[in-house]
Amino acid sequence: MQEIIFLFIAFIIIFIVVYRKNSGNNVYKYIVTQVGAAYNRFAPYSFKSVREKVSQLGQEYSIRQYTIQVAIFAAGSFILSYLYFYNLILSVIYMILAVVTIPYLSYLRCKRVYSEFVFEQIQVYTSNTIMEFATTQSFVKALEGVSSSGVLEDPVKSDVQMMINLAYENGTIEQSISYMNERYDFFVVRNMHQLFLQITNEGSKDSSKALENMSLDIDMLVENVYRDRIDRAQFHKKFVQFGILLYFMVMLVQFLLGVDSYIKLLDNWIVQILLHIIIIVNTYFLLSGEKYYNENVGAE
Repeated sequence: MQEIIFLFIAFIIIFIVVYRKNSGNNVYKYIVTQVGAAYNRFAPYSFKSVREKVSQLGQEYSIRQYTIQVAIFAAGSFILSYLYFYNLILSVIYMILAVVTIPYLSYLRCKRVYSEFVFEQIQVYTSNTIMEFATTQSFVKALEGVSSSGVLEDPVKSDVQMMINLAYENGTIEQSISYMNERYDFFVVRNMHQLFLQITNEGSKDSSKALENMSLDIDMLVENVYRDRIDRAQFHKKFVQFGILLYFMVMLVQFLLGVDSYIKLLDNWIVQILLHIIIIVNTYFLLSGEKYYNENVGAE
């Protein structure tokens, strides 16, 4: 208990020192500014653009939400590790390591949000291109109609414009299609482009039936994707709850043995190593699950 009190006193002293050195500024904002500066310096450029788009979509965490997340991770890891080892120094180390994982979790979440946004844009692109083609009977004219309709956002909108430019520069649509297929490797995109390529190069007396079937395939795919998102979100919630519950298995051990007997076991370095392994394995289990949930968005 005395060690915990000492820790809180040290934290208050550090807070006062930082506040005095930054008079006239809110300490909270100062810390956030410094963290943001470090992020902008070391984060990959590709992720910066992804995070910027997520912010534009209004789905990036606010400063307050990140602060709450840091507080929960810090407090939770400190308490859990203290219950494992009853060692203040180890608890502080685990607390720092837990907070360090937050940027990685933010990275995964932003990638998921961005991937879901891109897929929604691809669904809009394919559906509207088919509808425009049914009217214009020209793939390039259909692309121009979709581009000027205002239904698309960057980066898909810029890529559609690039397709139009390539088509006019080369006089064919092959390079435009290759460009889009490489940028967005979805079955629905490749299948639609292959259909338009056949219609453009080989001709078709009546392409309406093929286009109608393609539209139905797109609708079915989108329905399956959204259903998959709901199922994965529910499974993810249960997965996290189960992973956190595993950390508290040490409480069951202490209940069975008694706290005093458990603390005596901690004198054995083999027991301590096993406890560290349990924490590391369970943490890896949780992070791997988070990675899978956020990267496999179920678009295909």
